[in-house]
Amino acid sequence: MYELQVEGMSCQHCVSVITKSVQDVDHGAKVDVDLGSKKVRVVSELPVERFESAIQEAGYDVSAARIA
Repeated sequence: MYELQVEGMSCQHCVSVITKSVQDVDHGAKVDVDLGSKKVRVVSELPVERFESAIQEAGYDVSAARIA
């Protein structure tokens, strides 16, 4: 599981955009977006960099990523 700190999320639309961005990279990925803590948790076998790039391309800043 990866945990990414994502800045700029403020509403349910942001949650939907980020979830879709992650699942466009890996359709089987499990995604949990926590607006309060600005954390996105992703369960996938793909490298975390692919998800960082997808979220950044959607217009959000990924300030930190770690393997949890």
